[in-house]
Amino acid sequence: MNKLKQAISIFLWVIVSLQVSMAQFPGASAQRVSVALEHGAHHLGKRMDPQMDTWRNYGLGQFIHWGLYAIPGGHWQGKYYPGAAEWIRSWDQMPHDVYDNLYKQFDPKKFNAKEWAAQAKQMGARYVIITTKHHDGFCIWPSQYTDYTIANTPYKKDVLKEIVDAYDAVGIDVYLYFSIIDWHQPGYQADEPKTTTEKASYETFKAFTANQLKELLTNYPSAKGLWFDGTWDASWVAQAAFADSLDSTLRAMRPGLIIGSRFRADENGKRHFDTNGDLIGDYEQGWERKLPSKIEDVHGNDWDCVMTVPENQWGYHSEWRGHIKTSTELIEMMALSASLDGNFVLNFGPDGQGQIRQEETKLAKEIGDWMAVNHEAIYDCGYAGLQKQDWGYFTKSGKTGKMYLIVFNIPVSGQLKVKLPSGQSIAQLYRLDQPGKKLSSEEIHKNEYLVTLDKTAESKPFVIVLESSSQKKESAMQYEKART
Repeated sequence: MNKLKQAISIFLWVIVSLQVSMAQFPGASAQRVSVALEHGAHHLGKRMDPQMDTWRNYGLGQFIHWGLYAIPGGHWQGKYYPGAAEWIRSWDQMPHDVYDNLYKQFDPKKFNAKEWAAQAKQMGARYVIITTKHHDGFCIWPSQYTDYTIANTPYKKDVLKEIVDAYDAVGIDVYLYFSIIDWHQPGYQADEPKTTTEKASYETFKAFTANQLKELLTNYPSAKGLWFDGTWDASWVAQAAFADSLDSTLRAMRPGLIIGSRFRADENGKRHFDTNGDLIGDYEQGWERKLPSKIEDVHGNDWDCVMTVPENQWGYHSEWRGHIKTSTELIEMMALSASLDGNFVLNFGPDGQGQIRQEETKLAKEIGDWMAVNHEAIYDCGYAGLQKQDWGYFTKSGKTGKMYLIVFNIPVSGQLKVKLPSGQSIAQLYRLDQPGKKLSSEEIHKNEYLVTLDKTAESKPFVIVLESSSQKKESAMQYEKART
């Protein structure tokens, strides 16, 4: 009888799993069967609370990597470090004891958090991610759990508080970056602990990590979320139960807290997506220095892309090599992100004195000038459900229902192709920067239109507003499918 009850329970659980899966993912295969997980995804589908709704509608964010690594700036004793500047401590040419004492030189006399915030505001950023502690373990806040903090530098003042207060003041939401890797903390280890001594040491590291995270949420109550890094080590991947419990603790401390998919693994070591393929956390963090190409790539999840200006420099490196992205390239990445229901986050790496480099300042200004005119096509916008064309990207406002054509490549013909869903027609078209000037269109096939542009040269991408109607206009031409 017990075996029969157990079999019935398993059967009912499978049926429920299938029903939940199909409800959360319309069109999903009826063959999808989930395995039971204690530390996998705790919800299916998107979070629909007000805090998450705000997050998914940001459009544009700023990332700031700033710490001790800004002092060497990618060089040591005249030698060029080819990696990402914030990793320089791991370089065999950088003595650890020398690096670990750089905090005695950290005195950024030109640092002005209000200037950073003002620049971000002009650029159009609606949230910022700031590195509270990178892999080197140095804390830009005065943590009570380590001496390796801003409090013991010549600067002494709480840099993180200055940043949080400045960005809060201009209405930019703050998210706190935190690296689980900590090269300075004695209990840290990359490999999964095996011996009794290693396990005991790692337990102290886990307690230290939990205490610091709780400290951050306590000391900076306006922070909207936590952005985790350095969670790929085998030691941390093996801590599924601990990380899951800590996740719950942090969320209980801050209702509505937003945590992405990098924080923890499930009990089978799966990161970002659990063993069943479901997203762990509130949004996908796998789009680092890369972008999806189609809506299917994001699997219906919230996501953001974090992007560097050179190929791979986050912290300050005084010598950028290789391709440096232009403002037009970055605006196109932002438009692509918005068109596929994502946010775009651009990184800045201030130098050891606290100044944002001239190249980044120029880019921020150019992006901000474009956003001042065209932000309506980015903020609160997402996937329009239209077939992409080679001239650029479609976005659609979740508030007004207006659609936007963000044009990067004007065809030689001067005409843009637009294909609308069945039953929809174009009510009106106009340039966002010239709302009083209407554009003409012609239906060339059923629900397919050509939009005619003025014969003028364009130096920057521009936006056309498309207002559609369900009242189908009578076409002067009647089209029928070819009979073959």
